[in-house]
Amino acid sequence: MSPPQQIFAAVVGVGGVGKAFLAQLDFVRQRLAKQNPAIDLRLVLVRRSTKQIASKEFSHLDTNTVLKSLESSNEALPSFEDTVQHLSSAPGRVILVDNTSDLKLASTYPSILARGVSVVTPNKKGFSDNYKLWNDIFTAAANGSGPSTNGYVFHESTVGAGLPVLSSLRELIDTGDEVTRIEGVFSGTMSFLFNSFMPVGGGGGAFGAEVAKAKELGYTEPDPRDDLNGLDVARKLTILARIAGLPVESPTSFPVESLIPKELESCQSGDEFLQRLPEFDGQMDSLKAAAAKEGKVVRFVGSIDMATKSVKVGLQKFDVSHPIAALKGSDNIINFYTKRYGSNPLIIQGAGAGGDVTAMGVTADLLKVVRLVQKN
Repeated sequence: MSPPQQIFAAVVGVGGVGKAFLAQLDFVRQRLAKQNPAIDLRLVLVRRSTKQIASKEFSHLDTNTVLKSLESSNEALPSFEDTVQHLSSAPGRVILVDNTSDLKLASTYPSILARGVSVVTPNKKGFSDNYKLWNDIFTAAANGSGPSTNGYVFHESTVGAGLPVLSSLRELIDTGDEVTRIEGVFSGTMSFLFNSFMPVGGGGGAFGAEVAKAKELGYTEPDPRDDLNGLDVARKLTILARIAGLPVESPTSFPVESLIPKELESCQSGDEFLQRLPEFDGQMDSLKAAAAKEGKVVRFVGSIDMATKSVKVGLQKFDVSHPIAALKGSDNIINFYTKRYGSNPLIIQGAGAGGDVTAMGVTADLLKVVRLVQKN
C-alpha cells in the first residue's frame, strides 16, 4: 500500500477567524487521514504580523499547541517573500490560508498562485480592490485561466461568512441561468443595528444609542465608522457584481451611502465619534418616522441591477412583509433574482459574521482544494 498523499497547509493570521480555523483544521486532518485513499494534511506554518513558526522539514505542527509555541518564539520574522519561497519548495501541494484583511498580502496572490501554491481566504481586499488585481488573480489561478500546475483560489467567506453565497451564484451562472438582480443585507453589523433601531412592529432606540450598544456587544469594528461608511458592504457588492459579469472597477466606483454625518467626518477617534453621534439622532428619527408613515421599515442594503449595470449601497424602505424587513439579529440575507426563479428569488439567509462560521467557509474552501489536488 502506498503512503498517504501529503498536502501542506500554511496559515497567516491567527485572530478570531484564524483560531477557529485551526480548531476546524484539526478535525479535518483526522477525517482525511481515515478516508480512502488517505490524505496526510500537515500544518507546516503559522504566521502573524510579528512572529512566525515554520516546519523546515515540512513535518506537522500540532494544532493544539502551535499558538503557544508561536507566542514564545523568538525567531526573527522572515520576509513574506522568503516564506512563500520556502512553501513552494514543499514535497507536495501547498494551501496558503490567509485569514488577514491585508491588501498588501492579497496583492501577492497572483505570484503565489504562479508558484503552484493555492490560496483560500476570507480577505475581501484582493477581490474587491482594483479590477486589474481581480483579473490578475484569476488569470494566474488554475481554476481561472492559469495552467493546472498553478495554485487554485477560493474565497467563499469574503461574502456572507460561511453562507454559500458565492458558490450559489457561480452555479446559477455556470448552469446557464441569467441573474437579473441581487439584493440583500450583507453586513451583520448593519443588520443588528437596524433591527434594533427600527424593529418590525415599531419602537426601537435612538440611532446613536443603538450604535453604541452594537459596539458594546462586539458587533461593530473597534471604530464603528468602519461599518457606518458602507465600504465593507461595497466591497462585498463589488465581488458579487464581478462574478455576475459586471467589471466593476472598485468599491468606490458606484454610489455608497455613508451613515457618518458630514459634521462628524473630522472626528479624531471612534470614541469622539460615538460621543457626538447622538447630536444627529434627529436625522435618523425623521427617516424612521417617514418609513413608519408608509407602513415600512428602513434597512441598509446593497443591490445590483444587471439590466442597467448599476450597483448601489445605502438605506431603503421595505414593506414589513418583505423578507429583508423580517430579518432577525445580525443575520445576512441575499436574494438572487434570476430568469429560472422568476419573481420568487433564491434566498440565502443566516449568520453572516462570526469567527466560527467564517472559518467554516474557509475550511470548506480548503477541502475544495484538497479534492482538486488529490491524486486519482
